[in-house]
Amino acid sequence: MRTFSYLQLLVLLLLSGGLFAQKVTYTEPERDDYKSTEFEIIGKVGSNILVYKANKSDYAISVYDNAMQLKDRVTLDFLPKKLISVDFISYADKAYMIYQFQRKDAVYSFAATFNSEGQFDNAPVMIDSTRVGYSTKENKVYSVQVSEDKSKIMVYKINQDKEDNNVFYTFLYDHNLNLINNSRLGIAMHKRLSLNNFNLTNDGNFIFTQLERTQNRDYTVRGAVVIKKPKVDSFEVVMLNTNTSLLDDLRLKVNNSNSQVTLVAFYYKQKKGNVEGLYIGKFDYTTAQVQYERLMAFGQDLKSNAKGEASTSTAFNDYFIRQIVNTNDGGFLITAESYYTTSRYQPWNRWNYMYGGGGGYYPGFYNPYGFGGRYYNPYYWNDSQGNRYHYDNIVILSVDGEGSPVWSNVIRKSQYDDNADLYLSYMMVNVGSELRFLYNDLERRSYVLTDNSISPDGKLNRLPLLRNLDKGFSWMPQYGKQIGARSVLIPVVYRNYICFAKIDF
Repeated sequence: MRTFSYLQLLVLLLLSGGLFAQKVTYTEPERDDYKSTEFEIIGKVGSNILVYKANKSDYAISVYDNAMQLKDRVTLDFLPKKLISVDFISYADKAYMIYQFQRKDAVYSFAATFNSEGQFDNAPVMIDSTRVGYSTKENKVYSVQVSEDKSKIMVYKINQDKEDNNVFYTFLYDHNLNLINNSRLGIAMHKRLSLNNFNLTNDGNFIFTQLERTQNRDYTVRGAVVIKKPKVDSFEVVMLNTNTSLLDDLRLKVNNSNSQVTLVAFYYKQKKGNVEGLYIGKFDYTTAQVQYERLMAFGQDLKSNAKGEASTSTAFNDYFIRQIVNTNDGGFLITAESYYTTSRYQPWNRWNYMYGGGGGYYPGFYNPYGFGGRYYNPYYWNDSQGNRYHYDNIVILSVDGEGSPVWSNVIRKSQYDDNADLYLSYMMVNVGSELRFLYNDLERRSYVLTDNSISPDGKLNRLPLLRNLDKGFSWMPQYGKQIGARSVLIPVVYRNYICFAKIDF
């Protein structure tokens, strides 16, 4: 009987090991997919995994099966030679490609539909066109927002001709690309105002922030939430009480389950001072009312855990907010990462990085993604500025629905690289029962992909190394994408080729 119990235990251990192991599957290098290839992971459509690739004026969609074997490479020969931008929206049985290009003195926005095999059955449909009067590849006019459930899609542009009154043109569609509403509406602006944090709710509300910064744009001194209802041709502007402190880059997260948005930012007591804690605001977009605004000071224990090589008082000065994750109880999690650069040629500081790099829309400059977007630039790795990039600890903060702290934890890492940060930072994966953090650890002069998990109660676990990690692949986790409830796709470099690795948790 004792022998039988031991056998049962052995079987259970083997089964549990198989159940909780991660499986890594790689694609084979494709002839044209060099390190300079631009790409975007579209996602899983039907039973296939689709990736868009661009080599100068050659565009294609690679179609992989679930085992990451290449089924087809569909050439997109109907596209113009030069695209300004392209956005993808994937569904269970189809995907949309919304792209813009310039022809002569006009920029055009088109939408095309393709199936799980990467095939386009119908001709692209024009959304809108804008006369610009000059030609440049960077002349981005249109931007795209998609609701969390993908039931609503908005294409919009902002007329920047007048500094004091910017004009929005919005085109709201349903998931079948049927036009729900199009509007032309204005919003008052001046040189210290910027527009940020563009979001689209599941019921079609277009929400963003209007922020006023100091003269050198280092701090936010006044803010407002702006709402456009789905079928209303006007903006509703609700002022925030942010002038009680100096705020860093304000971030916004929509919670569709309770029709609220969460606003967070680091705050300071004085100019060029230290980060003291978090500004937290809650806003109900159905009633257009602020629920509360609070300042949550960081305690000494948290600062000591987060400080890395900094002093306790300056612990958060190099941190940037990366994600806001809604929780089922009406609260949220915040992740923040320590980031800085060093250089022989010029000094670096937080202010010229964040606002000089484009945190939103200023007169003459429009960045719809705001700070912190992760977009692969294949030419970025050949940096001639002599920069060394540092990505260090990750702080995770849990806040309840009333804006009070619940728990905090720190993932300790120390990453750096010269001239490029392609292999640095991390990817967060939400598998439902926990959050997983994937990043490269430097071991014996080689990067090794590391997996950490954090449970809903804040317990941190460093997990065993992922299985099937081939030493010939260099991972770029910050450019990965979650393509299923427990699956992610991450780009990797193998002998100067771009490949992709699928991890099933």
